[in-house]
This record gives sequence, C-alpha cells and structure tokens, in this order.
Amino acid sequence: MQQKLKQHLWVWLLWLAGFYAVWLYLVIGLGYWPQAKAHWPIAVAMAIGSYAAGSTPMGGGTVGFPVLVLLFELPATLGRDFSFAVQAIGMTSASIFILARRQPIAWAMLKGAMLGSLIGTPLGIWLIAPYIPGLWIKLVFAIVWASFGILHLYRVNEIAGHNGMTEFNEKWDFKVGCWIGLLAGAAVASVTGVGIDMVLYTALVLLCRTDLKIAIPTSVIIMAFTSVLGVIVKNLTTGMQPGVFENWLAAAPVVALGAPLGVFIVALIGRKPTLLVVAFLCVLQFFWTMHSERASLGLSGMLLSTLAVGICLLGFEQLRRWGAKLVGERADIDASHIATNSKTSNHTTPSVGSLK
Repeated sequence: MQQKLKQHLWVWLLWLAGFYAVWLYLVIGLGYWPQAKAHWPIAVAMAIGSYAAGSTPMGGGTVGFPVLVLLFELPATLGRDFSFAVQAIGMTSASIFILARRQPIAWAMLKGAMLGSLIGTPLGIWLIAPYIPGLWIKLVFAIVWASFGILHLYRVNEIAGHNGMTEFNEKWDFKVGCWIGLLAGAAVASVTGVGIDMVLYTALVLLCRTDLKIAIPTSVIIMAFTSVLGVIVKNLTTGMQPGVFENWLAAAPVVALGAPLGVFIVALIGRKPTLLVVAFLCVLQFFWTMHSERASLGLSGMLLSTLAVGICLLGFEQLRRWGAKLVGERADIDASHIATNSKTSNHTTPSVGSLK
C-alpha cells in the first residue's frame, strides 16, 4: 500500500511544481509581486479556508466569500468570482492529492454530477447569475450555508457513523448525480461560486448513507471540476470581476498546499471535530449577514431568510427519510438474494455498506 502511495504522489508533486513555476513567473517575471503583497489579508484568511476545503464538503470559497464580502465589504459578485478562481487551484490540488492517494470515491454519482455541472454551470453563469442582485447573492450564500451548518450540529453523530455506501443501482446514482450537477451548478454554484460540493455531499450522506471518507473526497472533486469550468466559462464569455486576479495572486500559493494539507491532517485527527467547527462558522456567517444587511432587509426580510433556512432543513430531512427507505429496500433485496443463492451455492452478496 505504501509503495503504491509513493508511486502516485509524484503526480501531485509535479502539479505543485508546475503551479508554483507559473505563479513565480507572474509575480517576479511579470512584476505582479506588489499586487500580491498588497492583498496579504486574503492569503491569511485562505490559510484557514483551504484547510476547510480539503477536510470538509465546503469549498475554500466558504471562507473567501464572507471575508471579501462581509469583512472587506467588497461586491458579492467579486466574492463569487474569487471563489471560482481560488478553488480552481486549491480544490484541484486537493483532488489530485486525493486521486494520487487512491482514496475511495462515489464514482457513479460523481460522473453524473460532472455531466450535469458541465451543462448547468454555464447556463447559470449566462442566464441566472447576471440577473441576481448582490444582496440576493449574499442571502443565497447565507441561507444555504446556515442550513448546512445546523444540519451538522444536530446530525453529526449519525453522519459520521455511516460506513461504506448504500449499493442500490449505479444507473440510478448516475441519474441523481446528473440532476444534482445540473440544478446545483445552475442555481447555487453559478450564483455564489460555491455550493455544488455541499449539495452532492448532502445527497451522499443523507440519501445513500455514505461514509465521510467517501463523501468528502467526492465533494472536493466536483467542486474542483465546477470551479475550473466556471473560470474557463467566465474568462471566455462574461469576464471575471475586477480585483479577482489580485486577490487570487495572494491566495493561490496558500491554497495549493493548504487544501491537500486538510485532506492529510483530517485523516489523523478525524473529520467530526473539523465538521463541527466549520458548521458553527456557517451558522455564524448567517447572523453576520443578517446584522450587516439589516437596513436593507428589514424585519420581514430577516424573518423570511430564517424561514428559508427552515425550509432547507425540511428538505434535508426529506432526503434522510428517502435514504432510510432506500436502505430498507436494499436490505430486503440483499436478504432475498442471499436466501436464493444459499439454495444453489455458498456465495454471499455484498453488504449494504459496500462501495461500488
């Protein structure tokens, strides 16, 4: 196992060498060092954000977006585009590290999500995101992340206790992944720059009862794919927001190492403590947003935002109920299959928790 690990990590090291060569050329060869140096605060913030990106189902934009938008009071559109740009490095680096280590991935659902994102993300960038006001971008981010944080604060023991993955039907997994990629890419990722990873992860842990060791690496890869896609689409068509490049110059060398470091460290300390801390931060940013935008929202707006969080939580609980039903159906199928096979051979069927 160790021999295989060493044999494949050279791919990640080669990626790092290539990235830092390009970054050094930009800051030294082309003289962009003053811009990178001037934006050092975002680099400090992304040191934390990149760790969360590699160790949880929440991309680096989970920290980058509120820091730029709420702390530095920059436009929400800048926070969105920066999230795409910085995750295109950090999440890609973490994904290469994950694949080099041969960590288990829910491939059927991931492939479907990538196909759905390939269609949904560009459509969202062209047809949805341009018409979403800056305040609404902040609210979408705040509501989705708050509901996700609350879910983990009261369901973390159950989520962390899953083993393997419910084996139901690969075609079914692929179709679910397609819909997740299409809808989350168009309605969440294209608007906020993050989120498709969280949606896919939620489906895996609530619907398929997937082990965190499978669900989180899978979510990292879909966010990397969507971020790279978002950067390409925006650069070729709508263009990135002013200020993204300068902030990216400062943060990119940090996240290139920070996200893979999160993948490595969380394997040593466990995922539950990190998930709890990040979940708390997700809830905190909701109250931060409500406070900073109280004049624009008014009491009615804040109440509606809180109601939206509740609706998201009800949706999560419905997914969990569907997941329980699927587990029961799978168990019935396996029991029937075992009974049938026991009459003809000594072979047994895979367990419910086995990975495709």
